Amino acid sequence: MGLEGSHMNEQNKIRIGILFGGRSGEHEVSLMSARSVLSVLDPQKYAVTQIGITHDGQWFSGDQALEALSTGNTAALTRVTLLPEPGDNTLYAIRETGQGTQLEPLTELDVVFPVLHGSFGEDGTLQGLLEMAGLAYIGAGVLGSAVCMDKALFKDLLIAHNLPTPTYRVFPRGVVENQIDHVIEQVEEIGEYPLFVKPANMGSSVGVSKVNGRSDLMEGLLDACRFDRRILVEKGINAREIEVSVLGNDQPQASIPGEIVPSREFYSYEAKYVDDRSELLIPAPLDPEALQFIRELAVRVYQVADCAGMSRVDFLVDKDTGEVYVNEVNTIPGFTKISMYPKLWDASGLPYSKLVDRLVELAFERKAERDQTEYQYGRIE
Repeated sequence: MGLEGSHMNEQNKIRIGILFGGRSGEHEVSLMSARSVLSVLDPQKYAVTQIGITHDGQWFSGDQALEALSTGNTAALTRVTLLPEPGDNTLYAIRETGQGTQLEPLTELDVVFPVLHGSFGEDGTLQGLLEMAGLAYIGAGVLGSAVCMDKALFKDLLIAHNLPTPTYRVFPRGVVENQIDHVIEQVEEIGEYPLFVKPANMGSSVGVSKVNGRSDLMEGLLDACRFDRRILVEKGINAREIEVSVLGNDQPQASIPGEIVPSREFYSYEAKYVDDRSELLIPAPLDPEALQFIRELAVRVYQVADCAGMSRVDFLVDKDTGEVYVNEVNTIPGFTKISMYPKLWDASGLPYSKLVDRLVELAFERKAERDQTEYQYGRIE
């Protein structure tokens, strides 16, 4: 169904809520992505509501919500909330009155675009709220979001389906902090240095370290503990970093692959967002057979993880052997105009603004499919 279908309101506009900010370490990245999305939404098609979530989790709305969150000055905005009740697609203003806190209808929403990265936005928690509210939304559902956000669980899923991924171990934060010598011994059983240390639930390379020896390892483990309660350590590979954008629901399609040539030792947060010197090679300079294999593998991974709407599937290609490994899946990838996800689709023939339109269509399609599910069976007398 196209955007001109039954989801238009009386003004022939789709009422879309753009959610950004959030409580994760990727708050600032989310603001960058939201700025790009807002810049391409056609005012003839969409009635846009900006919804910003602060670092401490408060929801605000207003025409200048993005700018307000960027500066930290939310005084002129309206606090808002959604209720987890199906059939009520209303965004409510939170008003303080002489009779106490009251909810006042602010606007209705047809679809929500969570331009949120990391915890409390990309991990299934927000998706659960939107599911309970019965709202159409862009991106993977609760299951796909949660599985892909947790790097350790995602790797377990890959192994269960015989999909290649680097060797790894997982440690609880408490064990790292209280038995670090024992953890280091176990980590070194993975293989020779270098190794990579990562928070299990975090994106944009926040808290990720490439470690080349024991002193680096101890520092990397403790740093990762700041960002999650589970720490992943995996074998380092002398790898090229290849990424594929996948789009769709039950019949997903893969973009042409691209290659990241990081400006630093690996594709760190700074290499992604700070120094602006990393190269994006589109298409990735691989032979046609390798490119096709990676595209097919991206779709397979997307389906195994129950993704929907969009995801970026990241691969490592061993420079020495050519072996391909699945690294991770981002269910809400960076969405600035220079981010890999939209750039790969642009190179594949789908420009940024049309990509957003297609994501809205897929959100409505997914909602219609969910609505076919029956949640009651018979009656117990």
